[in-house]
Amino acid sequence: MQDNELKALVSLLDDEDQQVIAHVEEKILSIGKGAIPFLEREWESNLNPDVQSRIEDLIHTLQYDLLRERLKAWYNGSEHDLLTGMWMLATYQYPDLELEKLKQELEQIYYETWLEFRPDLYPFDQIKVINSVLFNKLKFGANTKNFHSPGNSLINVVLESRKGNPITLCVIYMLVAQKLKLPVQGVNLPNLFILTYKDNNHQFYINAFNRGLIFSKQDIENYINELHLVPQSSFFEACTHVDIIRRALRNLVMSFEKMGEHAKADEVKVLLVDISDGGDLGV
Repeated sequence: MQDNELKALVSLLDDEDQQVIAHVEEKILSIGKGAIPFLEREWESNLNPDVQSRIEDLIHTLQYDLLRERLKAWYNGSEHDLLTGMWMLATYQYPDLELEKLKQELEQIYYETWLEFRPDLYPFDQIKVINSVLFNKLKFGANTKNFHSPGNSLINVVLESRKGNPITLCVIYMLVAQKLKLPVQGVNLPNLFILTYKDNNHQFYINAFNRGLIFSKQDIENYINELHLVPQSSFFEACTHVDIIRRALRNLVMSFEKMGEHAKADEVKVLLVDISDGGDLGV
C-alpha cells in the first residue's frame, strides 16, 4: 500500500462513525509491521489527541504481534539463544531496543571481568573474581527497594540501573561466566532463581541476588525443607533457556499485576502460553 493510501486511511480515524473507525483499524492492521514507521510519522504530525491515541493503539498491536511472531520462532527453533530471548522479552516495553546494543553492553562487562580473570584458578576463586567485578566494581545488586518493578525483569533496564531481580541478575552473570568458558547454568528453585557451577569434579551453587554467595547442595536441601516441599531433581540441576524465559515472563506478569496494569499482564500471559508446552502457564 502506498503512503498516500495509508494517509487517507489514517484521516478516517477521526470519523464519528465507530464502524468506519473499526474498519479502518482492521485494514491498517492487515498491512502488518510495514505500517509501523508510517504510523509513527503520522502520530508525530497529527494534532488530534483522539487520532493520536488510536494510532498509538495500532502501533502497539502491530509491535505486539511482531513480538509474538519472533518469540514463537525462537521457541520453535533449535538454538534458544538466551540473550535473544531476554531481548525479545524486553521489547514488550521497549520495542525499539536493538539486540546489538545489549551484546555490546555485555561484551564490555565480560571484558572488565576478563581483565581480572585467570583460567588456572580453582573454581571457587574463579567465581569470586566474577563476584568482585560484578558486585563491587560494577555495582550490580538486588533491587530490594522496588522488587516488583517490571524493569527488574527487563535486561536493558537492569544493565543500565545495575539493579534487578534474581533471574535477570543470574542471566547477566551466566552470560559473562559462559563467555569465560565456565560451566555455569541456571537452576529453577521455588521462589528463587540461582546458578550452578558443575563440571566433572565440582558442583556448587551461586546466588546472584545475594552478591554471588556460594553454597552447597545441603543448603538447597535445607531451603526445600523450610518451604515444606518434596525435593525434586529440578531443584538441583540446570534448567533450559526456555525455562528461564518462561520464568522471566511469569515475573513480568506478577509485576504488572502488582502495579495494577492488568491489560499488560494479560498480554504477557499470552506470550507465556505461546512458549509453554500444552499452553500450561506453570508456577
